[in-house]
Parts: sequence; structure tokens; C-alpha cells
Amino acid sequence: MRQNIPDSLAEGRYEVGALIGHGGMAEVHLGTDTRLGRQVAIKIMRSDLANDAIFLSRFRREAHSVAMLNNPNIVSIYDTGEEPVVGSDGHQESVPYLIMEYVKGQTLRDILKENGALSQSDAEQIIIGVLNALEYSHRMGIIHRDIKPGNIMISDQGVVKVMDFGIARALDDSSATMTQSQGVVGTAQYLSPEQARGENVDMRSDLYSAGCVLYEILTGRPPFTGDSPVAIAYQHVSEVATPPSSLVPGLPKIWDSVLAKAMAKDRQNRYSTAAEFKRDVMAVMNGGQVAAAAFNPLTDLANLRQRKQEELAATQAMPAGAGATEATQAFNPIATAANAAEEPSRLAQREAQKKRKKKLIIIWSIVGAVVLAALIAGGFMLFGNHQDDEMVTVPTITSEMSETRAKEKIVAAGFKYKQESDTDSSEPKGTFTKQNPAGGKKAKKGSTVTVWFSAGPASATVPDVTGLTQSEAKEELESAGFVVGSTSSEDSANVPKDRVTRTDPAAATSQPKGTSIILYISTGQTSVPDVTGKSSTEAQETLSKQGFSITIQSQNSNSVAKGVVIKTDPVKGSTVTQGSMITVYVSNGKEQATVPQDMKSKTLDTVQALLQNAGFTNIQISGSTESTAVVTKVTANGKDVTNGGSQVDKDATIVVTTQAPATTDNSDNTGGTGSDDAGTGSSGDAGSNTDNDSSNQN
Repeated sequence: MRQNIPDSLAEGRYEVGALIGHGGMAEVHLGTDTRLGRQVAIKIMRSDLANDAIFLSRFRREAHSVAMLNNPNIVSIYDTGEEPVVGSDGHQESVPYLIMEYVKGQTLRDILKENGALSQSDAEQIIIGVLNALEYSHRMGIIHRDIKPGNIMISDQGVVKVMDFGIARALDDSSATMTQSQGVVGTAQYLSPEQARGENVDMRSDLYSAGCVLYEILTGRPPFTGDSPVAIAYQHVSEVATPPSSLVPGLPKIWDSVLAKAMAKDRQNRYSTAAEFKRDVMAVMNGGQVAAAAFNPLTDLANLRQRKQEELAATQAMPAGAGATEATQAFNPIATAANAAEEPSRLAQREAQKKRKKKLIIIWSIVGAVVLAALIAGGFMLFGNHQDDEMVTVPTITSEMSETRAKEKIVAAGFKYKQESDTDSSEPKGTFTKQNPAGGKKAKKGSTVTVWFSAGPASATVPDVTGLTQSEAKEELESAGFVVGSTSSEDSANVPKDRVTRTDPAAATSQPKGTSIILYISTGQTSVPDVTGKSSTEAQETLSKQGFSITIQSQNSNSVAKGVVIKTDPVKGSTVTQGSMITVYVSNGKEQATVPQDMKSKTLDTVQALLQNAGFTNIQISGSTESTAVVTKVTANGKDVTNGGSQVDKDATIVVTTQAPATTDNSDNTGGTGSDDAGTGSSGDAGSNTDNDSSNQN
């Protein structure tokens, strides 16, 4: 029954989504890291196991083991913690969880179940990814101890990811092969013989399991099957797997030797490191020399049985009580069956062991001497038959040589020439990449020298790494087959500081594998865009899309239409921090003024003063320009505003229409005065003249 899973973990940082996988110990959910905005996988331990010390220790060990590993072929763990959860009994329990890298793809188990055996090239790519992961984890001192198809993910981009280090151990703790209840750890179909026997493990135990995985990839079935884990463990210890070439028509027999060495019963005869195993896999695919070519699994099994017999004899010869500790161990059916596979009649042997000890040593010494003699004799025969063969030096081919020139050199030296295409090379088409045997080595005259020339770099699509950190982007690009070259900083409106803004070549373009990619990293700064001349709505939309905060200010303008942006503060082109506040100044149109009221019938000088005081600057007179002229009409840009009160642009053309002032006729009075005028003297005349002059001036 499903446990109660919270909607979020770590105080809301991680949102828990749909269930995407489950096992005996935990459930895995799709999740979101709300702080970093990325998808993650959330592994939550089953609440009913939260109080089980063994499972709790195993779960915490996984976090500790993988936290120290940083390799593109190992699923990363980002975070870990414990979350309070209400159990089915109503009590609150603290349930551990892991925040892991989310790998979108399929497990190798599902791929094999759906497709059966895979091609040799697919097998090579998958096992090399697994061996890369093991090479790194072993170098870091961690043994996985449960390598199997269900713990190997293949991403949608074809990247191999090893996961589930739940039973991993440090090299200095590798003796802990069983659980506290003496159950053998690991999965029976991929269990090394030493794990089946309950002995201590080392990194060669992982390589045995990797060999079992490679066997299943090539054949579509595991090397050993049975009705129970005990039956399968028995076969791992006592039987040699059927050669894969006899199961898959056309499969080169050299794979038989590689897998036999990887799955040697005696770990001393296995590949000693993941790198050594990987070299042989690559040699098979490239037609090179394979170190395991002469390995005989039957001899390996016989030698191991002999050594175990000797160890058993030594154990039986120990003083009474020396094995008491071993005798007190709890019963383990798998280990017991495995040991029984080597000593099927152990009880009977114990009775007669002391008597047979010397006899066995003598017999095996004779057998060993016979075998050694046979080998020496065979060696003399082999070398004797070929001692007359002429050995010559293989010419060295270089990248400067053409295919024709390479053939000429090989043939001239007395060899047969064979040309192959190197489809994995990043070199230009037609460039020499490798040869076998290598230049400078001795080889029999007349033998074949194979020379590889590049078929041209394979192409791949540049992944979109926008928004990732530099290290995350580098990992994704390298996984796709590219090389990260230089980096360059640039401003960005939307990409946070220290995150990738773009690549050169650009994302989604097809490029030859091995192409150097330039990463552009955000400075966290951006430029203010030019929104002058745009409407207020358009300007706000442009700035909002680039993450700016906005304030709007209105401002009159004689040159910018109403509702249109005049300017911004900071000004366009300024470099600012992402999300800065931008003030947008929007035009209110031309500045206006109120037309004075009741200007009709007033004098021209009065109306002019009123208009000027109101702020109008473009005043024109139509009619009399005398100051006492009477105003009959006032228009603004052709509109009658005589009565006033209207709002008009201050720079509007104001036309004031006037008529001349009324004048007084004094001619009769002047003629009738006669001598009286003269009699008034200077006093009267002067006064009249002054008034007339003044009137004329007006």
C-alpha cells in the first residue's frame, strides 16, 4: 500500500510530483527544486522501514557514498534530509529522502526486456559508460556491489548513468558482504562467486557483475538462470557460462574470451581494474589486440577449486575451537549452497581430510608439473615452427599521409594492406587515425597491417544549455560529444547572473562531434531598451518582458503627441542591474491655458494683457491696432473663443478682431469763437491744442 507522501519537502523547497519508480526500500517521485527551478528525482524511503536500522543505514550509506562522487556516468545526489510523516498507525515518523539528478530515459533492464539482445556497438557504448563509472568510483574508494541492468539508466541523449549505491561500501569496509541477518547483498543473477560465498569483496567483484551485464546485452539473457537465487548462486560458483558466440550467430568469438576473463571464478584471474576491462572492449571493436585472448575459463575454474580444497584442508588442520567464530554465524542458504558447490561432500571430506591432505598435494603437484611441461613443450613447438619466419618492422603511418601513400609504404615493407573506416573519429574525412599492428613493431612478413582513416566527424545537435550553471552546461555538452572551449561574459535581460545565456555555435544546430563550444555567461546586467516614440502600453509591455519594474510619469510636450513616450530614466542604452526600476515619461500633449472670459467690447490693450497673462504667446491683431480699439471677436486656431473659459494650447494662434474707437466732431465750436478765441490768449488755445494733440495721438 502506498505511503502518505507530503506535497513538499525541506520547508517547501522541493515539490513532490508523480511516482516514477519504486523498489523494496524506497519510492522515487518526479520533483521540482523551486529554488533553482529544475526538475529532480526524489527518492523517499518507505515509512514502514523508517525504524528498521538496517534499511535506514543502507539508505543513509547511499547518500554518503554518492555525495562524494562527481562523474557524468553516475547519477548525482544534490541534497538529503528527513521529513516528518504521519504513518498508517497515526504516529509521526521521520522518513529520510534523497534529492537526485533526474535522468529522463529508460533503465537497461526495460530496454533489454523490450528489445532483447542489442548490437555490438550499443553494447560497447553501454558497457564503457558503466566501466567509466566504476573506474571513477573505485578510484574514489567506493565499491558498488549491485551492478545490474535495473541500476543502469540510459538517458534520452544516450548517456549511461549508474545509480543506486544503496549497498555500496568503501574499500576499507568491503568485508561487510552480508546484512546483519547474514543475507548476501546484491542480485543473484549478477552476483560474483565471492559474494555468493559470503566472502569479502573488492572492485573486481563489481567487474564480474559488469561482465554479467555485458553478457546479457550481447545475448539477451543473463549468464545463469535458475528456479531460485540459491540455484543461480550455485552456478556462479561452480559452472562456466555458455560462450555467447554459440548463442548469437555471427558474434565474434573474441567476445567469449573477454567475457570469460571478466567473469573468471578466481578473482585473481579477472581484469584487475575497470580501465583494463574497458581497453579490451575497445580493442574488440577496433580490431586491436585483446589481453584476454588466451584466457581459459575451465583452467580458471579448476585452479580455483584446487585452491579452495587446499584452504579447506588447512582449515581442518587447525586446532579445535579455532573455527568457533565461523561456526556461530547465522545460517545463510545462498552462501551455504555456493560453498556446497565447491565441496559437495564436505562432511565426508572432513572425516578423511587429514589422510588425503598429503595425497592431494602430491597429485596436484604432479598435475601441475605435467601441465607446465605441456605448456613449455607447446611453446617450443610454436616458436620452433615459426623461428624461420622473417620478422620485419611495421612502417609508421602518419596523419600527413594519404590513403595511397599509406598503402605504398605497407606493401613496400612486405605486408598485406587492409583499409578500414574510423566512424568514431572527430578528424576530417580521409585523415589517418590508427593502425594495427602499430608502427615500429615487428610482425611476420606477409601478414596484414590494418590502417584506419576517418570517415569524417559524426554530427550531433548542440543542446540548449541556456540558464544552466557553467559546470552543468559543460557536463551536458560533453555528454553530447562536444568540447567546451572558452567562455565570455555578456549582459542579459532575463538570464540570472553566472548562468549561461547562449552558445556559439547556437543551440539546436547540427555540428560535428568534437566541435569546440563557446559559452556566454550572464553578468547580471542589462541595457535599458529604447521605447521612446512608442505608446505607453507598448513601452510597458517591452520593459515588463525584460524583467524591469516600471513607474509612469506624465509630462507636457509640444513635439510629442499625447500618450507617446518622451524618454526614460535611466535613459535608453544605460547598463543597469536586472529588474531595475525604470521611470517612463509619457506625453500629455501640448501645454494648455484657459481663455479669459468676456473679452468682447473691451479695448485692445486690455484684451492683449489678459491673453498674455493667461500664457498665450502667439497673438495676432485683425483690424485697428489702436490701444483703445474695441474688441469684437477672439478666435484660437480658427475657433471662436470670445466668451472665454475654453482650454486652448498655449502656442495656439490667437486672432483678436477689433474696430476703430469712436471720434468727436469739434469743427462748429472752433469756428464760432472768433475773437473770443484770440481773446482767451494763450491759456485757452493752449489747452485746446493740447487736448487735440492728445486725441490725435490716441
